[in-house]
Amino acid sequence: MDYTLYIGDYAYSSWSMRGWLLFNAFGIETGIKTVDFHSGEVRDQLAHLAPARTVPTLVTPEGAIVSESLAIAEELATRHPGAGHWPADPEARAIARTLAAEMHAGFLALRNHCPMSLRAAFKGVVPNAEVEQDLRRIEDIWSNARSKTRPDGPWLCGDYSAADAFFAPVAARIAGYGLKVDEAAAAYVKAHLGHPAFRRWRAMGLVHGKVLARYAKPYETGPWPGPAPIAAKPVTSGPSENETCPYSGRPVTHFLQVEGRVFGFCNAFCRDKTAADPEAWPAFMSLLRAT
Repeated sequence: MDYTLYIGDYAYSSWSMRGWLLFNAFGIETGIKTVDFHSGEVRDQLAHLAPARTVPTLVTPEGAIVSESLAIAEELATRHPGAGHWPADPEARAIARTLAAEMHAGFLALRNHCPMSLRAAFKGVVPNAEVEQDLRRIEDIWSNARSKTRPDGPWLCGDYSAADAFFAPVAARIAGYGLKVDEAAAAYVKAHLGHPAFRRWRAMGLVHGKVLARYAKPYETGPWPGPAPIAAKPVTSGPSENETCPYSGRPVTHFLQVEGRVFGFCNAFCRDKTAADPEAWPAFMSLLRAT
């Protein structure tokens, strides 16, 4: 028996994104089951996993129910000590854990005023005073972490860690609502938008599930501020250059055109998530660049 991770909507569920990143960004496999935000209360859909009532919820190989993101992070770090969820350096590790804990408990104004919505980038958003306070606090703790740990790359405490996974939806909010932050914070947000696991999650959010009216905002929309994807589009038929899906290895049934070539996939979701952002998917890019 393997891990099973229950998540909500890819486009809107920020906590689900964190839970998923704790697996995908660190190379750990898990089965995925989605809870439909359009089909009733989450707690009712998770009734068979009591006492869980929110997403993400993890079922371990032994059947334990882990339904808090921080608990998921710590459990995976214990079970997979080489995966890199927390920095090896003691000071950096302590700072990373503090960052994740503050994110877990705080920034309610930002969350409430700017719910994560990966299908749109809004223009003309004017944050209220409480959101501005959250943004200044975020700038401060990000700056403090980097000044203390002095990472070589763009992340907060060295290599990408669970602290970065926890702040990924914050980066999505800052980018998606066009919120003003200082130069260093903006660079950190940009790093998230280009991170391969972030791009995979957003690609799935663009093509999976319904548009939920309760996340609509009265703002103009513009292009997503992350990396521009390679142009690709679904097509109705082959033949394709590959006979088996690059993800599952099963025979192809659905088709995609990119750079004037046709590739096949085993189902519509595999095709559509690839069409949304081909470069997010290493298995597909290996196929595209191999010939």
